[in-house]
Amino acid sequence: MLPTDPGRRLRGSVLATVGFVLSPLSWWNDLLVNVPLAYAFATVVALAARDQFLPALVVGYWLTNVVGLVLLHVGAQDVVSEEGRSYTKRALLTDVVLAVGYTVLVVAAVRVGWLGLPAGLPG
Repeated sequence: MLPTDPGRRLRGSVLATVGFVLSPLSWWNDLLVNVPLAYAFATVVALAARDQFLPALVVGYWLTNVVGLVLLHVGAQDVVSEEGRSYTKRALLTDVVLAVGYTVLVVAAVRVGWLGLPAGLPG
């Protein structure tokens, strides 16, 4: 049964849309959203500790994917369900496994030289 509260449906729609944009479920989001966000995060971290660029890139990328998947699930539940079901441990585990898989791809991109620190970064 669809929820009758328009505020809940609107909130769910916004959360699901933001979640989809951050999630690894679209072919374009990594190139246009997640990798640039993770890269910006890693660059800021590298200003303090240059050798932490790759770990920060991995953490930033992983976080964007996990947050996206969680927001997508929570938002979709608000849109399609009247009762407030909780976000299960199984759903979280699935989201984490997906995020780790995509993170392995980003680490590989750094290792083969497709991603690296900006040339003009001080330090």
